[in-house]
Amino acid sequence: MLFQKFWSLLNKFLVKNTILGKTIYILFIKRFLDILFSVMGLVILSPFFILIVGLVKIGSKGPAIFKQRRVGRDFKEFYLYKFRSMCVDADKKGLGVTSSDDNRITKVGALLRKTKLDELPQLINVLKGDMAFVGPRPELRIYVEKYLNEYEAILNVRPGITDYAAISFRDEEDILAKYQDKEKAYIEEVLPAKITLYKKYINEMSLGADFKIIFQTLFKILC
Repeated sequence: MLFQKFWSLLNKFLVKNTILGKTIYILFIKRFLDILFSVMGLVILSPFFILIVGLVKIGSKGPAIFKQRRVGRDFKEFYLYKFRSMCVDADKKGLGVTSSDDNRITKVGALLRKTKLDELPQLINVLKGDMAFVGPRPELRIYVEKYLNEYEAILNVRPGITDYAAISFRDEEDILAKYQDKEKAYIEEVLPAKITLYKKYINEMSLGADFKIIFQTLFKILC
């Protein structure tokens, strides 16, 4: 009971106290926590990183880390990092979206994608300031340009590793596998739904919302 009261008062202070229309949490604390937890994650998970790198290298030829240009805050591009889960130069051999039946995915990559372990190198993106732990998922420019008006608001914040859309579309690759024209389905059906959830997060952005999303994400992955 005491903890609940403390949490309620803390979250109320962070939400209602504003500077130039932005909460103290958004301006200062969110970035501080991103730096703190990304450093902790990289240190604690470093042995795990080495193991995954070895598995990726054994599973297929090529670099263990895949990097791809994504659109970040204020429409500035950055390189997003992942453990490589597809064949080398996969981005040049197919669509910008991926379905579970995509033949570019390697055997090791299928496991990494299913468990979301391929996303772990994005801790580096968080530490660098390209991304946050929680925020709208960064998108390829080709898809951002389809909904420029909506992204004007979305890209006022750092993109993130997870958010409401990442949770709701945990099985996005299985959803796209049902369509013949996967890119059209992504542009016309999946992405508009994700944009709605991106806006929901931005409207609710707070310490409480971030922790709720992180716990929901972990629950979704583990269960």
